[in-house]
Amino acid sequence: MKFSNGYWMAKEGYTVLNPYDVREVQQKDDSVTVFAAARKITRKGDTLNGALLTCELSSPMADVIRVHWTHHAGKQTKGPHFELYSPEQGQHHVEIVENSSDLTLTTGSLHVSLPKSGAWGTQFFYDGKRITGSNFKGPGHITTANKDVYVREQLDLGVGEHIYGLGERFTPFVKNGQTVDIWNEDGGTSSEQAYKNVPFYLSSNGYGVFVNHPEHVSFEVGSEVVSKVQFSVPGESLEYFIIGGRTLKDVLNNYTTLTGKPALPPAWSFGLWLTTSFTTDYDEATVNSFIDGMIERELPLHVFHFDCFWMKEYQWTNFEWDSDLFPDPVGMLKRLKDKGLKICVWINSYIGQKSPLFQEGMDKGYLVKTPEGDVWQWDLWQAGMGLVDFTNPAAVAWYKGHLSRLIDMGVDCFKTDFGERIPTDVRYYDGSDPYKMHNYYTFLYNKAVFEVLEEKLGKNEAMLFARSATTGGQQFPVHWGGDCSATYDSMAESLRGGLSLGLSGFGFWSHDISGFERTAPPDIYKRWVAFGLLSSHSRLHGNESYRVPWLFDEEAVDVLRHFTKLKCALMPYLFGSAIQSSDMGIPMMRAMVLDFPQDPTSHYLDTQYMLGDNLLVAPIFNDRGEAQYYVPEGRWTDFFTGRVIEGRAWQQAVYDYMSLPLLVKPNSLLPIGANELKPDYDYADGAALHLFELQDGASASALVYDAKAQLQLQVHAERSGSGIRFDSQGAAKPYTIVLRGIDDVQTVEGATWERTAFGVVITPATGHTRIAVSL
Repeated sequence: MKFSNGYWMAKEGYTVLNPYDVREVQQKDDSVTVFAAARKITRKGDTLNGALLTCELSSPMADVIRVHWTHHAGKQTKGPHFELYSPEQGQHHVEIVENSSDLTLTTGSLHVSLPKSGAWGTQFFYDGKRITGSNFKGPGHITTANKDVYVREQLDLGVGEHIYGLGERFTPFVKNGQTVDIWNEDGGTSSEQAYKNVPFYLSSNGYGVFVNHPEHVSFEVGSEVVSKVQFSVPGESLEYFIIGGRTLKDVLNNYTTLTGKPALPPAWSFGLWLTTSFTTDYDEATVNSFIDGMIERELPLHVFHFDCFWMKEYQWTNFEWDSDLFPDPVGMLKRLKDKGLKICVWINSYIGQKSPLFQEGMDKGYLVKTPEGDVWQWDLWQAGMGLVDFTNPAAVAWYKGHLSRLIDMGVDCFKTDFGERIPTDVRYYDGSDPYKMHNYYTFLYNKAVFEVLEEKLGKNEAMLFARSATTGGQQFPVHWGGDCSATYDSMAESLRGGLSLGLSGFGFWSHDISGFERTAPPDIYKRWVAFGLLSSHSRLHGNESYRVPWLFDEEAVDVLRHFTKLKCALMPYLFGSAIQSSDMGIPMMRAMVLDFPQDPTSHYLDTQYMLGDNLLVAPIFNDRGEAQYYVPEGRWTDFFTGRVIEGRAWQQAVYDYMSLPLLVKPNSLLPIGANELKPDYDYADGAALHLFELQDGASASALVYDAKAQLQLQVHAERSGSGIRFDSQGAAKPYTIVLRGIDDVQTVEGATWERTAFGVVITPATGHTRIAVSL
């Protein structure tokens, strides 16, 4: 929200109180409290009839500083509140040092300095480098002409500094110059509205800022004061965290330590998903025609999803199969699972009035109510729709009970649709503030569904396909990009949204391959298939038409087969990347700036991405097959052709439908599996570890897990002069090492070897943990 009229003046009718004069600084335990008058105090009489702003500085964990501003502390602060996590007290040290004029609070390598008197100002440093700060005009308490009140902060935005994140945003990737409202809405992928709003941003200067408010937060990223990032919330207080780290990945690690790590999705979920689509006509025979058609064409398929109309119209959500279309759901699910498929069904948190559950929910108080005590209803989406009140423990148990019954029937996961159109003129069971619940509701909704899946199926077997989210929602993956259109523009905006979400603490993300709205021409379908199968999760889904490839053209069948098999073969690498994402809170699909922050060109790139640590992917966004992409420094290898590309340069080429820019980073040891038909198999058995462009003095490592995330094989390679040494641990299954692009091998000790068209293949001798290669 903007409060200024130019740089010097406030808007007419607006009163802004700033911390103009620091009057007292108090230390207590590991925190500092500052009292600042909103005007210059020169005599005792000046302390009358004026405001005092209070700032508390503390640290919940190393490298994180909490800043809390308060005007009037007596205002009730109703929930909900974000669930925050921090190490046990005493596990990190906070040091407070003061001199005659200043005070410094240090946690880990992050510290803040502030004055003990005079005009307010803060300076934040990481490892001695200033990262941001605020002066006395930055923090402020604002009263509008309508007597609404807000608290704001303005943090410095440096020259050349770029801001990312703030949730899944489809607007320009770099947020500088934008106004961003943290308010979940169902606006599709072609607007400034977002399904997943997260009040956290990441700076190219090496820090993050998390505004700890689930309600509406307004960000002005260089769009009011052009050298500041301003954020404001309604009310009498504002709390935010400055989060440091050695790298941008460390910042995300610290942020997700505070707000929750992404769970690790099950290995099977990384395969190909096919759905009924939304408003199409289908029954068991239709479903079988799709699945059998995939089998007949030798197209690997791993998950089948039933969208809304698995339930009878007007009765969403009743958790009952439409008996006219699916008379034997238990038998049907067993028949599908006998074909090797996992099953997903669509749900949401709304109960239509025609659903038998509506009366039960109304009678037992399970639905959100109006301030007058009636059940809140409207006709948007479902006729007479009510909303499950997840602040009521009995309602949560009731909702989870219906999901549990479906899991017992054979359902493996749920698509948790909607969760954005949450009313604010309502009353919740636990008395929560309805404005704060608007964004936070999705957290409770997805948490309940994720919990029942984990309770029934076990840890690392639970996963969702969720559309809405806010801070903390990353704990309940996977999230997909919402309603995109069947155009190249929408394909690109979807990627922007996913990259922004990844820089907001979310590890796993997907999108509707070929677009949700309308039907793509074959060209877009085939290009989007390549993009979709080189994403974290891969789902064919649409609105009014089916998405099986033979409805587009026969080449689409070949393209889908090719990239699905490629993804299955890459699963040893991809699943290891997923484990890293879960452990560190970094995305599998990551913006280039996250891996190459020292390269200024990477700061702007939003049409390519890193898939894990070692693969660069550049989808094609035009009907000419042209790709223009940037390659960072080093000797990168085209995965398909073996061609070596010198980096720190732009590349341009034309690709057929069976290819796209897929480059391997130099000094990579990439594990590739022996199974190209399914995503969940014994990754170590028969794995081939491909070594790419290992430079003299460099090293590379590969970790190969099983589908239950247990480490099975670890191989480390080092190159020195004219030799490469491999050391392995846990090599219980046969595997090979492939030296890509190397044919000048002289001898290999501890293994047999042979030259092939794309490099030298080394087969370790049984029991050998060290292999020496002379070049």
